[in-house]
Parts: sequence; structure tokens; C-alpha cells
Amino acid sequence: MKTELETYKEKTFDEIKHIDELGNEYWEARELMTALEYSKWEHFAKVINKAKMSCKISGFNVEDHFPVKGKIVKSGATTKEVIDYKLSRYACYLIVQNASPARHKSVALGQTYFAIQTRKMEITEEEYNKLSEDDKRLYTRINIKNKNKILFDTAKNSGVNNYAKFNDYGYRGLYGGETAKDIAKRKGINPKKQEILDYMGSTELAANLFRITQTDEVLKNNNVNNEKNACDTHHKVGQAIRQTIIKVGGTTPEKLPTPEKSITQIEKEALKQINNK
Repeated sequence: MKTELETYKEKTFDEIKHIDELGNEYWEARELMTALEYSKWEHFAKVINKAKMSCKISGFNVEDHFPVKGKIVKSGATTKEVIDYKLSRYACYLIVQNASPARHKSVALGQTYFAIQTRKMEITEEEYNKLSEDDKRLYTRINIKNKNKILFDTAKNSGVNNYAKFNDYGYRGLYGGETAKDIAKRKGINPKKQEILDYMGSTELAANLFRITQTDEVLKNNNVNNEKNACDTHHKVGQAIRQTIIKVGGTTPEKLPTPEKSITQIEKEALKQINNK
């Protein structure tokens, strides 16, 4: 019996795959948009822009994976040309990684499909060290978003219903008792409108990425099955990372400076550079 992925990919991702004159596979962005159940191009274009940044930060040439391809579409009795992209498998992989599986089930299936024979987003330590501080922040922030999706799925399976509470337990452990609201206040941002992770430097983001990945591991390894234990686990992992930072002579996260530019500002600047090429 075929799996859900095998059935779905035959009807969508395999079906919309194209082969160019050189024998290279590619996907058209507007067809992929439909397959991933996005109804408006302006919403899908935002996901593509995020994927372009991921591609740039990973050290690849954006134009190699996202070449622009005009497309003629019908609009009533007339036709018009609209922007489209000839996407490589890697470009599709980055797109589905930046899309929301919680919003579209097909996105989650696409993440599995396009991961096959595709280089992951992780880069080597040597490559990371060559990045600028802004690019380090962008790269780590993207990783945090992806790892948080995994952690929240694990937390849900571990009995967590109150994700804000679960998050606060992790922050309190890592930040010496500070909650997300406390961190936002110290950084001078509005937690209802701005994400505290967008106002962290690369070192602070790295500490939080470690908190997220290790909490996910511990929850799974210990088969945690209720919210209280899940929250306690998140707190203990945060504390352990904090103690390690102190032990090796590092700077605890609450003492690290808040960058002047938010991740959103850096993204806008990066997109402007990409689109002006």
C-alpha cells in the first residue's frame, strides 16, 4: 500500500516537475504555489523572498536557483505576463522550509519530498565564521524558526497546551529568571508587536537555538507526557546551558547587547540587495 506521501507526490510534486532541454529538473513557482495550497501570489512571494535569503546566506548564487521566468496567464478575455520562477529542487526545499506546515498540510508533505537528495540549510562552522554579523543573525534566526516548529510538535506530543507558559520556562532557565515579557521590557520592545528573537545578536540567538534543540531531544528521550514535566524539562535545559556559559567564562544572555537593527530590518536590506541584482 502506498504511503500518503507517495500518493500525494505523484499527484502534485512529481506531476508538476519539468525537465529542461539540458535534462535538468525544475518546478515553476506558480504551479508550486497551487500545490502548496497558497491562493494568493503576494502571500507566496513573501515565502519565496525568505527562501532567497536562506539561499544567499547558505553561500549559493540566488540566480542559479531562482531564475526569473515570465509566464503568460489569462485574465478574462485578455492575457497578461506575470512574474514566475524556474525553481531548482534546492529552491523548492528552501521554500517549503520557510512556509507554514501548520497552515497547509501539503507543506509538511513537501518538506519531506524536497528534502530527498537536497543539501540541508546547515552550513559548516568555517562557512558560518565567514558570515557577517547580520548574516549570522539571519541564518541562526531561520534555523530557530525551523527548530521551534519541531520543538512545538514535540511539546504538543508531550502534553503541552499552553505554549507561552512552556516558552517562559525555557527563557527563565536560560535568562536567570527572566520571562519573555521581562526580556522584551529590558530590550525596550513591545512583545505584542515585536518578537524578542528578532532583537538578539548572533551569540544570544545561538544560545537559544541550543536551548530549543536540546529541549526537543530531552523531551523525546525521556518520553515526557504531561505539561508540568515538559515545562520543568525546558527550565532545566535552559539552566544547564546558562551554567555552561558561566563555567566557560562566557556572557550570560541577559548581559549581551541588543542590536540596533531588528531581523526584519536586516531582511529588508538583504531582499533589496537580492532584487537589485
